[in-house]
Amino acid sequence: MRTKTSKQLKVNVVTLGCSKNVVDSELLMGQLRANEIEVEHESKRQSEIVIINTCGFIDNAKQESIDTILHYAKEKEKGKIEKLIVTGCLSERYKPDLEKEIKGIDNIFGTRDLPLLLKTLGADYKHELIGERLVTTPRHFAYMKISEGCDRPCSFCAIPLMRGNHISKPINELVQETKQLAAKGTKELLLIAQDSTFYGLDLYKERKLASLMEQLCTVDGIEWIRLHYAFPSGFPIDVLDVMQRENKICKYLDIPLQHASDNMLKSMRRGITRDKTIALLDTVRNKIPNIAIRTTFISGYPGESEQDHETLIRFLEEMQFERVGVFTYSHEENTHAYTLNDDVDETTKQRRLDELMQVQQNISDNINQKKVGKIFKTLFDRKEGNYFIGRTEYDSPEVDNEVLVDAKENYVRVGDFANIKITSAEAFDLYGTLC
Repeated sequence: MRTKTSKQLKVNVVTLGCSKNVVDSELLMGQLRANEIEVEHESKRQSEIVIINTCGFIDNAKQESIDTILHYAKEKEKGKIEKLIVTGCLSERYKPDLEKEIKGIDNIFGTRDLPLLLKTLGADYKHELIGERLVTTPRHFAYMKISEGCDRPCSFCAIPLMRGNHISKPINELVQETKQLAAKGTKELLLIAQDSTFYGLDLYKERKLASLMEQLCTVDGIEWIRLHYAFPSGFPIDVLDVMQRENKICKYLDIPLQHASDNMLKSMRRGITRDKTIALLDTVRNKIPNIAIRTTFISGYPGESEQDHETLIRFLEEMQFERVGVFTYSHEENTHAYTLNDDVDETTKQRRLDELMQVQQNISDNINQKKVGKIFKTLFDRKEGNYFIGRTEYDSPEVDNEVLVDAKENYVRVGDFANIKITSAEAFDLYGTLC
């Protein structure tokens, strides 16, 4: 066992799960740095303290979090680290189980326990650090969490159990945070929340997402603003007016729909029907004709029949979404859907997922082929092998299509924009050359 010394402690923060967790880790690291504590993100170097920011959303994510905790618990047992701290969604939801089942964890905190976590490390929570954080993404783009928690009653979702009720961040604080990010080189701002369209109802007694987006557009240095996780029921149409008017706002909308069968939508407690969903999507596309719509669906929800599944396939074929993700249903304790019989077996869930994604692959390929010969403003994220890899305004990092440019024949600087002429296309990738 390594003996303790008086040297400055080094903290390694490990982040699991979604982009909301990324922001939480960045804020934690900003607080630690302000307290003059050395901190790194997912470092390979040895650290005295490891903080794991966990995910507890669905089974696969929970298992990854548990496996990561067990790994570092063994590292502690070997004397390679001195202290193991667990925070985030999994520990918010399963603290008693973690305390009972896993030895070696020194402290367990929930999703809103940052001041307590800092106190454990002898650090103070500095309220004056509005939005100050250590960005872990490439410096040219950053996630902006505009609210915390969720008030929606979706039957399958455990987020309210882990994140609590909806709490909006004030517009002035978000504008200040955006200015700080822009000063450090951020060019693309990705707005995230559990439900971005609910923004402002708690603070201002009305939906204020459109006003927030207008204010963020005034920040110099920000060139793209991208909207994620918009709830379809009660969607604020004035957001589309701002998107149409402001060049900085990407013609892109992430709007998780989850299903298209009225039977499933009712059981999921989504507050919307198939017809109302189609009417909303028609409105979106009429106001923003060149918009890229990203959505997600759940395969194998309790009671989903083959007819429900076929309804969803036909819906995909009819709506021709630019971007789609599909997840198999996860039976989560203490959710409303947990009272239902999880009667779709895993093999059927996966088959239905594969069928949906095959339909979407064909749709995506057809859409991409129409882009050949056209020119797109592209933001480059990285160089990988023989290619510079970037994205158009119709693509979000990590989840959407990419533009590949041959590095042997072209040179672009990572973090910069360039106009790219598309020369060929595949289902999920575009290839191009500098104009």
